[in-house]
Amino acid sequence: MKYTLLVSTFLLSGFLFVSCQKVEQEQDIEAEPQTAAYDEPYRPQFHFTPKENWINDPNGLVYHEGEYHLFYQYNPFGDQWGHMSWGHAVSTDLMHWEELDVALPEEDGVMIFSGSAVVDKQNTSGLGSEDNPPMVAIYTGHHTDEDNPKQDQRIAYSTDNGRTWTKYEGNPVIDEDMKDFRDPKVIWHDQTQKWIMVVALPTEYKVRFYSSSNLIDWELESEFGPAGGTEGIWECPDLFELPVDGSEESKWVLQVDLNPGSVAGGSGGQYFVGHFDGSTFTESEATKGETNWVDYGKDFYAVQSFSNVPDNRRIWLAWMNNWQYAGDIPTKPWRGAMTIPRELGLTNDLRLYQHPIQEVESLYKDHREWNDLSVSAGEPFTHKALQGKAYKLKADISVGDADQFGFKVRKDEQEETIIGYDASEEQLFVDRNKSGSVSFHEKFANRIQAAPLKAENEQIILEILVDRSSVEVFANDGERVITDRIFPDSSSNRIEFFSNGGSVQINQLEFRNLKSVWNKANNSQ
Repeated sequence: MKYTLLVSTFLLSGFLFVSCQKVEQEQDIEAEPQTAAYDEPYRPQFHFTPKENWINDPNGLVYHEGEYHLFYQYNPFGDQWGHMSWGHAVSTDLMHWEELDVALPEEDGVMIFSGSAVVDKQNTSGLGSEDNPPMVAIYTGHHTDEDNPKQDQRIAYSTDNGRTWTKYEGNPVIDEDMKDFRDPKVIWHDQTQKWIMVVALPTEYKVRFYSSSNLIDWELESEFGPAGGTEGIWECPDLFELPVDGSEESKWVLQVDLNPGSVAGGSGGQYFVGHFDGSTFTESEATKGETNWVDYGKDFYAVQSFSNVPDNRRIWLAWMNNWQYAGDIPTKPWRGAMTIPRELGLTNDLRLYQHPIQEVESLYKDHREWNDLSVSAGEPFTHKALQGKAYKLKADISVGDADQFGFKVRKDEQEETIIGYDASEEQLFVDRNKSGSVSFHEKFANRIQAAPLKAENEQIILEILVDRSSVEVFANDGERVITDRIFPDSSSNRIEFFSNGGSVQINQLEFRNLKSVWNKANNSQ
């Protein structure tokens, strides 16, 4: 049988969304040719994507009993936004994922919007036992009744390591009778021995803090905001503590997304650094009044960090897309992808930095290295080994007298994505104007630049992850990050290092092809 989608639209928080239903039709006489699963054009080979259908925000990121759990906003019935439920995948290494059945389905007129998950180790909720503590998911219930449009906070629990879930019979656990009130992130606060929930008031540019002893009964503590970027609604908050480099102290980081109005246009994320006492978040004077962006690219949204990770690592990942064109990107039978998981740190001047997790090294397939290369204007460096569609580049570069320098990746005669550093402006940039398929949306083709980044000791270090349809750029140990989707032709696989207006010295250049986490057959590419 063939299915078609009946499409309806509705307005939420000023944005138009699409709801889809499958309707059975007669089978076509000629079926479309099939492409092997996870090997379709543009299918990422080391980033998570579902086998089919639409995804957006990562939800409920938690580690338990040797597994990382990734839940996500999911439409089980089509590749456009609608019928929001929680999809589910698990991994033992954050790189290889097994997609499981839908964990929390939409039902009874309530969609399952974004949220978080915790392991209730002390069984404070009474939903498990001391011997078998429950995993508890905390999510927003989005009511689809047009006569009563509201959002409330709900919980569900699992006692079999997330394989089956029961929605709490007393839901909702917080109902403020508000239309826009969503995306709860829950953490355990050691100092007060309470659960803390931070939840967004999107149209007020605020977040609220609630506390609870049992994940069921919640008390309002305080609000934070407006602050930072307020040119779009606030969504998907996160709250965690990080040690400060070179110090014995730690600070709290409050991350909040906004859409639109991000630094690159459309959706993006910002963060605040300060103190949290279990009741109130107070922003540090060192960063107060600034807007600190998490990622300067177009495609890093709804970021969330994992709970309960061993060794106190703080790891997060984001939806690799932008609401400006999310429904138009040229992929099928899936639409949407997650970024590479990243480990976080905080500099001594209270700036967030991020690195690809070390587990990426398990995908290294080969290694080529060049040292002490001088690259002059008009004489780019390339090599027959510098080619591929899924790889990592790392370069230690002395700036010299060049105006601009960097890499052209996923390149052929017509296509290229430029990843560079403008020495005169001290800015990292990514130019995807000729990156491949760009005409599907007017907001896609662009050149993105990050905030100024000084070349320490006249050096810039670039670490770049390239997949079939994405680039993630980390400069100077993750001080500046740019994440962008690209959609090049499969034949565009060359890499070139260029210098304009002068020469630079490549002290060291490392290139590693990366194995596919989906298909072993692709590991020969």
